[in-house]
Amino acid sequence: MKPVKSKDLLEMDKNLKVVKLGAIPNPQQIVWYAGKQDYSEYPIHTKTPPDEEKAGKWVVEQLLANDRGHYGPLEHPGLILNVSGYVHNVMVQARTHRVGVSFDVQSQRYTGKRVLKVAEGELSPEDVFYVRPAGFYTNRKGKKYDWTEENRQRKLGLALAACKEYANDYHEIGASEEHIRDYLPQGIRQDFVVSFNLRSVLHFLDLRSKLDAQIEIQALCEQMCPIIKEWAPEVWDYYETKRLHRAKLSP
Repeated sequence: MKPVKSKDLLEMDKNLKVVKLGAIPNPQQIVWYAGKQDYSEYPIHTKTPPDEEKAGKWVVEQLLANDRGHYGPLEHPGLILNVSGYVHNVMVQARTHRVGVSFDVQSQRYTGKRVLKVAEGELSPEDVFYVRPAGFYTNRKGKKYDWTEENRQRKLGLALAACKEYANDYHEIGASEEHIRDYLPQGIRQDFVVSFNLRSVLHFLDLRSKLDAQIEIQALCEQMCPIIKEWAPEVWDYYETKRLHRAKLSP
């Protein structure tokens, strides 16, 4: 039986989204400036850079190709993304990346209205909680199992029951959100804003797009890839050919 892959998740759960909020323009020219400054006798602002495509080719040839590993200049251009619909544990894994990465995360202390709406029937449990679609799953520890629609519905039922307990304490005794969030399953969806520099986003992909990573964070990487390709195309082409899914680590 064919196991569910990250691309399958994106087809089956349309709540999973990554949107670019902003990015420094002409990132490969910025890397060119930084790399050239390392060897220039004079301030680099006095030089006219090549166009973005030629700058990108220079970055690949002079800084990256043949494992040169001159990644420092890639730390200057920045990219900001909004990640939404992903399960809480994806956010937890993402936040272990601390160098060249910044996060702002949806707080469960201040976003309880969505939970109340599930309890009241205004939202479905799937709007607020992520449950894997039915299918055949494997993981890097050798687990192989069939996750049925019955299993899935039972888990959604548990999420609904947790929302009702949350709502009961909220309305009956005036409990605070920071207290009663303990009812909520780890399957809650948790949105976040994340900023990377070009070096740190490639390092993120080194770790999280490898084929034995959890499939939900692989799906996140799948959605990030076209954004990075559009932003820094020549660097991306090199990375996709030489490093993507290979579990190499940028120094």
